[in-house]
Amino acid sequence: MYGAPVDLSFKNIICLADTWKEEPNIGLRPVKKNSDMKYESCSLRLNNNNISELHDLQGTVSHFLAEPSQLTWLDLSFNKISHIDQVLCELHELRVLYLHGNSIYILSEVNRLAVLPHLHSITLHGNVIETHKAYRNRVISALTHLKRMDFSAVTRQERELAKIWHHSNNRSRGSKETLQ
Repeated sequence: MYGAPVDLSFKNIICLADTWKEEPNIGLRPVKKNSDMKYESCSLRLNNNNISELHDLQGTVSHFLAEPSQLTWLDLSFNKISHIDQVLCELHELRVLYLHGNSIYILSEVNRLAVLPHLHSITLHGNVIETHKAYRNRVISALTHLKRMDFSAVTRQERELAKIWHHSNNRSRGSKETLQ
């Protein structure tokens, strides 16, 4: 199941349901199909398209992959995604998620991904959220299993700083609430 990724990049896809009519790009390593004509892969590339909504993601994954529940690597970079959709949280085996070069603008939506127990690598740079002052601290504190963020290692020191930031941020929020 660790074959080459199913590559649907650079297909000018707008709606995920449109992918079902597409043939994946042929890479250096061919992707094997099973008897049901589904790909024996746990990786999917949907990068460099015009995707803005992810509500058909489960259907797309099921359409192409022999074992959709085993999706571990998903590339959605360079699309028009503006929100971290709840459908991403249903990908329980996901380990690597590329979302860089999109239009995500609400930093707190990253918190949704905390339910993914195996997520260890994420890219979010090139989104509006990157301009937030506490961007890296906030992501690292929300996604405690991260080993890599934006293609660079998450250090022990960053993890400690993110914990301190999270703790002080929650404490200041709590004192504001008690004053009101």
